[in-house]
Amino acid sequence: MTDAHLPMIHIVFGNLDAWLLGTHHGVSSKHLQAYLNEFVFRFNRRFWPTAAFDAVLRIGTRTAGPTYAGIYQGTWLHPASSALPQET
Repeated sequence: MTDAHLPMIHIVFGNLDAWLLGTHHGVSSKHLQAYLNEFVFRFNRRFWPTAAFDAVLRIGTRTAGPTYAGIYQGTWLHPASSALPQET
């Protein structure tokens, strides 16, 4: 049963690896979760190219964006996150 799912899992992790190393040339552990969130967002909308654009517009009009300082100081939390900010 698990053998049927392994090829797809391998494809997903291979795509993630190629995307992180090819597009972003590596990622620090500090920002890994943000990159994983973006990958999942794109992966879930890979068959509907316009769906990603529509989703970004909806998200952008309903959610306050993070500030530069909040991202790099580790104080900003995603609205759906229940984690505490990381101390630096």
